[in-house]
Amino acid sequence: MQLCAKGYQVDVIEKQPRIGGRTGKLHVGAFSFDIGPTFFMMPQVLEELFEKVDRNLHDYVDLKEVDPLYTLKFKDVTFTPSRDKETTYQQIKQLFPGNEQGYERYLQIEGEKFDRVIELLKQPFSSIGDFFTKDMWRALPKLNALDTVYGRLSKYFDDERLKWAFSFQAKYLGMSPWNCPGTFTILSYLEHRYGLFHPIGGVNQLCDAMATVIQEYGGNVRTNTTVKKVIVEDGNAKGVELENGFILDADDVVINADFGYAMTNLFDNGVLKKYKKEKLAKKKLSCSTFMVYLGLDREVDLPHHLILFADDYKKNVEEMTEQKILSDDPSIYVHNPSQLDPSLAPKGKTALYMLMPVPNLDASIDWGEEKQKVRDQMLDRIGKESGMANIREWIEEEHIISPLEWEKDFHVYKGATFNLSHHLDQMMYFRPHNKFEEVEHCFLVGGGTHPGSGLPTIFQSAMISADLLMNQYNIPNTQAIDPSLKEKVEYSR
Repeated sequence: MQLCAKGYQVDVIEKQPRIGGRTGKLHVGAFSFDIGPTFFMMPQVLEELFEKVDRNLHDYVDLKEVDPLYTLKFKDVTFTPSRDKETTYQQIKQLFPGNEQGYERYLQIEGEKFDRVIELLKQPFSSIGDFFTKDMWRALPKLNALDTVYGRLSKYFDDERLKWAFSFQAKYLGMSPWNCPGTFTILSYLEHRYGLFHPIGGVNQLCDAMATVIQEYGGNVRTNTTVKKVIVEDGNAKGVELENGFILDADDVVINADFGYAMTNLFDNGVLKKYKKEKLAKKKLSCSTFMVYLGLDREVDLPHHLILFADDYKKNVEEMTEQKILSDDPSIYVHNPSQLDPSLAPKGKTALYMLMPVPNLDASIDWGEEKQKVRDQMLDRIGKESGMANIREWIEEEHIISPLEWEKDFHVYKGATFNLSHHLDQMMYFRPHNKFEEVEHCFLVGGGTHPGSGLPTIFQSAMISADLLMNQYNIPNTQAIDPSLKEKVEYSR
């Protein structure tokens, strides 16, 4: 979208019938679902992205704030935090007495940290020298990189359930709060500071909006089209070969496929040195997710975002991330957007989305055998805890995505839904660079590159990568190219 607005001729190649990948739309009968992300935070990032291309986000997407942020169930205690500070303060005081002052300290200290860390998400880390910027030195005392998310929250709260309520967001990175660097306490802080938003039609509408802008600027969006490989000559990306044999010549190639998949499938043998398969196999990956999408024949009384915590959340997380086994007592996320957004299901019916974090395909789990068991386990749990014992009788439509489908259908390397993990040795300079090191005129965007997973950071990676691509031609980012000067790219066999 950014490159189109600057006058570049852009072709977007997408293997799925719809754009968006993990942020795309899933149709199951008359019901619609987000495939992956179910909310958007920090809308100002996307507003900035649209302003860069002389567009207004809100002309394309109808964002509705979700309040409360989510409903968290810990056995007999239900916590519904909001970005209304006083409301959340009083609720903590009632449910977790003695922790309300910790909440105030959390907002103050994490806010100071975020205001410094945010600048690091806007700069590329292409060389070691990028560690020595003014923004880096300013952020360093606040990073808490040698602590963990759980360790940081233990400095604010003494109730375990409250620590979980502010640390489960480490799952957005596919990591355990007990191992995730303490920097990422800013994830829960972002929710409490900026809120969570549901675009009418689903988060997938953000991708549709960008595709619309691309076409408005004369770019091409080609769905149901699979890239077979990136063409490299003399160390330079020269275009892509499609699965049907056609070759698309290009001056630059931007890869937003899953990083692990791209490195193992989109380059000829011998082209890559740093990311050979054996080296990639040593990289630490995030967990995966087991998804159940249900079209129900009635409306249900469930909150927009519901999280059912395991009785022993730490054990559940350790089983998933370290032992790489399925938990007998898992945590489950349930998304019920139909009441806020009637466009997703026929009148009087419900599009219900359920997610359970599970090990990625490095685990020795036979998903052919376990798929039905995990699905039943999730239905039993929501039936028991939400008063819907007969939920099986209400199902009109159903679709499941296990780690196997993430890999096979969506080309997610080893089914690791959140890409490479965010350990210290896989962040900033040590994460794949936005300008690809192995091949010239080749750029990376998405959760597998810097700054990392999560939609706001992924959009930030797009700003970094677009700037790097344009900078190589010495074209100021504020100066658009006359669209009449664009040359059409032709396909050749």
